[in-house]
Amino acid sequence: MSGKAADRSSPAQPVLRIDKLLWYLRFAHNRVMARKLAEKGHVRLNGRRIERGHVRVRQGDILTVPQGQEVHVVRIILLPERRSSAEQAQSCYEKLQTGN
Repeated sequence: MSGKAADRSSPAQPVLRIDKLLWYLRFAHNRVMARKLAEKGHVRLNGRRIERGHVRVRQGDILTVPQGQEVHVVRIILLPERRSSAEQAQSCYEKLQTGN
């Protein structure tokens, strides 16, 4: 098995669908909006444009997410298990940049 394939199937590294993550981290009001945000190509994962809601995100990945007139660039520190308060959601990522 190649190194890349082994990394993707490793049970030690948790993953989460990008649409769920955007909803859990409160970048979208609901999961349908999160999926549409991803599928329209507005979100970038590690610099690559995302066009599917099922793309897997891991700890350490960098997301670029437009929100209103701002663009947020964040590093995922922790993958949440569920949608929770805004404070808890913000503790799951580190803001690298916010701009327009």
